[in-house]
Amino acid sequence: MVQPTGESALIAMSGGVDSSVAAALMLRRGCRCRGVTMRLYTNSDVGLSRFHTCCSEQDVDDASQVAFQLDIPYTVVDYTVDFRAQIIDKFVRVYEAGGTPNPCIDCNRYMKFDKLLRYADEQGLTWVVTGHYARIRRDEDTGRWLLEKALDEGKDQSYVLYMLTQEQLSRIRFPLGEMTKEETRAVARELGFCNARKHDSQDICFVPDGDYAGFMERYTGKRYPEGDFLDLSGQVVGRHRGAVRYTLGQRKGLNLAMGAPVYVCRKDMAANTVSVGPNEALFSRTVLVGELNWIAVSALTAPMRVKARLRYRQREQWATLSPEGEDRVRLTFDQPQRAATVGQAAVFYDGDIVVGGGTIVDVPPENENGGGLPSC
Repeated sequence: MVQPTGESALIAMSGGVDSSVAAALMLRRGCRCRGVTMRLYTNSDVGLSRFHTCCSEQDVDDASQVAFQLDIPYTVVDYTVDFRAQIIDKFVRVYEAGGTPNPCIDCNRYMKFDKLLRYADEQGLTWVVTGHYARIRRDEDTGRWLLEKALDEGKDQSYVLYMLTQEQLSRIRFPLGEMTKEETRAVARELGFCNARKHDSQDICFVPDGDYAGFMERYTGKRYPEGDFLDLSGQVVGRHRGAVRYTLGQRKGLNLAMGAPVYVCRKDMAANTVSVGPNEALFSRTVLVGELNWIAVSALTAPMRVKARLRYRQREQWATLSPEGEDRVRLTFDQPQRAATVGQAAVFYDGDIVVGGGTIVDVPPENENGGGLPSC
């Protein structure tokens, strides 16, 4: 029999295999656990006839079944109003402004860890536990809490967790950080969990079909009008179906016959134009990053060599971080990067350690930085 440790934990249970195994592992450690599922939206919120991805009724059923099997208290808490205001509305605003939002990072920042830590306090619980693949430890020399990549780099989720504060990191546990996905599923099969073979969610939960513009039109009641495709000299080369439907670097679905492949290079939302050009026009060495959160350091006061990612699945690339005014840094890569996009996250690493990160707020033209590539 596992002896109680006196510790207590709120387990964020999504209905998936990862959070279910995280709950089981905390119980094995003798922790008193309570399960919770966050209800973030309803069918009518997102214009769906039924649920398709995480936060669905099936997910709630799976989470409650696992909690029953583990014999831990379980509840569903409703955060649909906050989710609409802080996640969905921002998602629409950023797309309408020409950027590309990252709602999963915003959900971690404004919903999961902020709301769950408050709920844990209300319940008198010490830890918030999730099924994320990442690691947390305290640096004994500096006293700072560190966020590190997961042991299984193929499942590592540190990129979407860069916004965690020191206070939050001190209260969070990631039991799967030292495990592989295969080991996680093996534990779930051993325990006979109903979701042991359940597929991971891949899409944004409130846009399960991937049609972002269609979702936005249903959600806002707007129609995003057609406009002109332009080449990089400003000449009209065709008609597009609404600028919000295109993302930087996109090639498929343009339906342009220009004698060579072309890609989306720029969007002017005020003029409702989408500029296209060759692949080489998409590369830049420098991005400006704001809305910063520092983890391994308290602030950036001098240039620092780091590796950085501009997308979730991108391999880190060598770069130099430089202070650039208040709450902003300039990130200059050794090698040009493709399709750096306003609204996406830039996350900085020192080996496995997350130094910090922020939101890309500008991609300066290459001629500002001495680059030789054409500007988008």
